[in-house]
Amino acid sequence: MVKILVVDDEPSIREMLMIYLQREGYAVTCAADGDIALSCCEREHYDVVIADIKMPKIDGITLLHRVHAFSPDTIFIMITAFGSFETAQESMQEDAYDYITKPFDVEEIKKKIETALAGRHRQTITSAALPAALAGEDEMIGVSIQMQKVMDLVHRAAATKTTVLITGESGTGKELVARAIHRHSARCTQPFVVINCGGIPETLLESELFGYRKGAFTGAAKDKKGLLESAHNGTLFLDEVGDLPLSLQVKLLRMVQERTFLPIGGTEEVKVDVRIISATNKDLAKMVSEGRFREDLYYRLNVIHIAVPPLRERTEDIPVLARHFLKKYAQQTGKQITEISSFALDCLMRYHFPGNVRELENIIERGVALARTSIMLPDSLTLAQSQQEHGVRCPRIGGEGIMLDSVLAQCERSYITEALQIAGGSMKEAARLLGITYKSMRVRMERLGINLREFKIQHPEKKNNTSPGTGTQTRTP
Repeated sequence: MVKILVVDDEPSIREMLMIYLQREGYAVTCAADGDIALSCCEREHYDVVIADIKMPKIDGITLLHRVHAFSPDTIFIMITAFGSFETAQESMQEDAYDYITKPFDVEEIKKKIETALAGRHRQTITSAALPAALAGEDEMIGVSIQMQKVMDLVHRAAATKTTVLITGESGTGKELVARAIHRHSARCTQPFVVINCGGIPETLLESELFGYRKGAFTGAAKDKKGLLESAHNGTLFLDEVGDLPLSLQVKLLRMVQERTFLPIGGTEEVKVDVRIISATNKDLAKMVSEGRFREDLYYRLNVIHIAVPPLRERTEDIPVLARHFLKKYAQQTGKQITEISSFALDCLMRYHFPGNVRELENIIERGVALARTSIMLPDSLTLAQSQQEHGVRCPRIGGEGIMLDSVLAQCERSYITEALQIAGGSMKEAARLLGITYKSMRVRMERLGINLREFKIQHPEKKNNTSPGTGTQTRTP
């Protein structure tokens, strides 16, 4: 059972969190201050510590430092009553997992806990259960049950020489799965050859796949080795195999069965030892029934079937994938972006991702390019226009409901940010654009953690107090 320590000097908050988290199945302990909390952590290991930043005796950040000195894997979620962006950012820089501002929604804390524990679970799997071959640049990442099943099939398929068929929507990572199978197989030191069956004209596909002999057709001045022969002793990956013309399916079937083929214009069979992995985003079984794909070839290719789920069916993978891509592109661009804000993650979690993991990667890459702070905010995300308004998607209320306060906070943040950009950083002018008072503007910015320093402040009144060309000030009579 997951153990959680709640640290807050307000008895009502401790009691509320204890009752709620115990109902969710967690083992919960409470402490009234940082000193008591430190003693608890020294006696017992806690998976998660939810701590107020401002506390008597030992504050939350000091507690984080001391606990991480002997328990670095303990997850810290910080609470601040002031909504101060600087304080919250400091806690993130000091290795806190996330922060939340008072007043808060207990459902929001629940989601943060689940996401944090899932992320730690992924790290455990990557370091312990997954082979080293899966931990490179093309690492397969997923904490969901669906992806764990995929990874298990990858392990079992890699240990065989059997043909594999990988199915899934575009952008789900079918080639990544194929490469993982190859890297963890006995053929890992041999070639991994890719051919896109839908990206090469039918007239050229046969020669690309099987090669040809000198004089086979006009322009064939010398022998050319095909991709099948190039993949000898290795793996041939047939991407989008559903686009393979019927005329070539017959020839491919013989190669799969006999491991021999005849180059164009050749008279002698070429024997190859090659493993075939295929992938498609089409329903091959339906194509067989419609006569558009050979049934015998379908069964030859579909010995081991791996179905890669779309991202919308494994939303728990979104945070860990987003952070993986954030780290990747932050390193590539040299930007010091260390985290994705909880508001930005909420936007991603509510997006349906028609382009799946490939689309998520593109969104994060653009977000890194556009981000102006060390934490990626919703304004840096570019989602499909039909899914957002001013950078925020208004979700429909499904069976699981929505977090209304979080959605409204995203909308409020987006409008305030846009108003500040239009006003050149002038809070007074931005407040006028939004129809609120200056005081209300300041309070809202503090609550949402919006830093005024990120906006270019203009002072038009200073532009008019000098005479052109003289540089001297003019007085108003």
